[in-house]
Amino acid sequence: MRQPTAQKIALAPPSDAAEHQASLQRIDGANAPVFALRRVYPLGYRSPRHSHRKAQLWGARRGVVMVSTADGRFMVPPGHGLLIPAGLDHASEALSEVEMLSIYVSPLYGGADRPRVVEITPLARSLMQDLVAEEGRPTDANRQQLVMNLLLDEITRLPHRPLGLPIPQHEGLARLCRRFLKAPSAVESIDDWAAALTMSRRSFTRLFRAEIGISFVTWRQQACLFASLPKLASGESVTSVALDAGYENIAAYTTMFRRMLGSPPSTYFRERFQSAVLDASAARKP
Repeated sequence: MRQPTAQKIALAPPSDAAEHQASLQRIDGANAPVFALRRVYPLGYRSPRHSHRKAQLWGARRGVVMVSTADGRFMVPPGHGLLIPAGLDHASEALSEVEMLSIYVSPLYGGADRPRVVEITPLARSLMQDLVAEEGRPTDANRQQLVMNLLLDEITRLPHRPLGLPIPQHEGLARLCRRFLKAPSAVESIDDWAAALTMSRRSFTRLFRAEIGISFVTWRQQACLFASLPKLASGESVTSVALDAGYENIAAYTTMFRRMLGSPPSTYFRERFQSAVLDASAARKP
């Protein structure tokens, strides 16, 4: 019996709600267990809130995307992807010009149970690129099946990265979190937030961890990183970005960045740009 193969398509982003809905129907209606898609989004592009019947791995080859759900926000920088469970309502915003590779997976073949940001390994990147190769390229069904199966396995092994930023249910705390996201600063303290909610420091720290699942300091660092990634992607200097985030010295910012993303900001985007160029060059080869 012939195995189902992946489907692939390369499109510009939908220009209106009707076109977006038609795109969703095309994705959800695909018979193959894996549906591969490449899109380029301009700076400022926003998708309407929507969901898919299939689980999605949304990988950024270049640029930075913010994805929002009812419970939080997720930053997807170059070299990373967001695993989105089937049926989860979400919306996205392109914080720069973005090239995305999307892999939609039938729930029967697994998928994430909650959104999480992952690092796209070199193997996963190559497999994703192969599935969205240029139209007109000869397709070997057996080879494509092997690529699809290997990618499904590799998705389960992708390293998690702390680029999800949960928003609490507590009304007062959620208000402070949303205000902070508009202008993140590494110098805001627990005492400042506790005072704003007329709570003791101890009560505040307990509430914050109970609502969000991580400490205030960790959440604050992630929020500052969220704000800095689009600036770095646009070419701003590390020094300028670090000072804007409230860091008194570049070393402290670099240490935080390296701990969360695995490499210093001075090389992070250069490495991923070079990877994207190599991928594009390989895709053009016959």
